[in-house]
Amino acid sequence: MKNSNDTIRETGAEPGPATGEHQTSLDWRDGDMPYSLAFDDHFYCQTDGRLECGHVFLSGNGLPQRWLEREGVFRIGELGFGTGLNLCETWRQWKEVRNGRSTLHFISFELYPMKADEIDRALSRWPEVDAERKALVARWPAEPQGRVEIELDDATRLTVVCGEALTGISNSGESFDAWFLDGFAPARNPDMWSLEIMQALFAKTAPQGTFATYAAAGFVRRNLIAAGFDLERRKGFAGKREMLCGTRPSA
Repeated sequence: MKNSNDTIRETGAEPGPATGEHQTSLDWRDGDMPYSLAFDDHFYCQTDGRLECGHVFLSGNGLPQRWLEREGVFRIGELGFGTGLNLCETWRQWKEVRNGRSTLHFISFELYPMKADEIDRALSRWPEVDAERKALVARWPAEPQGRVEIELDDATRLTVVCGEALTGISNSGESFDAWFLDGFAPARNPDMWSLEIMQALFAKTAPQGTFATYAAAGFVRRNLIAAGFDLERRKGFAGKREMLCGTRPSA
């Protein structure tokens, strides 16, 4: 919850096997705001999840500035696809600045993928990403499982790896330029912020690759440092005192 120190975020939680139980653990509050009954909180910032994406995940990773002179593929890894809000806002900003010499590959790790109608409803509150929402929903599979591959446009590709995050990251063959660490709150889902997961994503991060997260819990900070990241604290979004971002050193 955004009023607490560490808010439950886009999903990617790991409480048990990926079963239909997910479908009964989703509720709706304040109209079209999805709410996790399993984790007892909202999926994104109650103030404005789209603006928080810009403040935390994009700015925290030096985006969109890093895209301006990029050559080749820029890969973003995300813990917790959830409603797809981060993807849609990232894609929107990417389209505004892409230089014609690079492509974007957005790869998200999600244990409980939503249905298309749930994504559509959750994102309907933001007209700013209306075009992106419609395009995503139109391409979203009826039963997302395994590795979902979607060509959003000729310069933007989405991959959603369905299943436990640690397995998905460890098995990934990609090298990532930026990470959006957006799992459920550390207090509610500590496994998503474990040292093992931080070490796995560090190993898959390109030299000078970055991460950003809304979370600022002490054990999260310590695990990121222990994994090898150079860490920086910044002002959080909407009154939150801190957020974390950092870089994988070149050597």
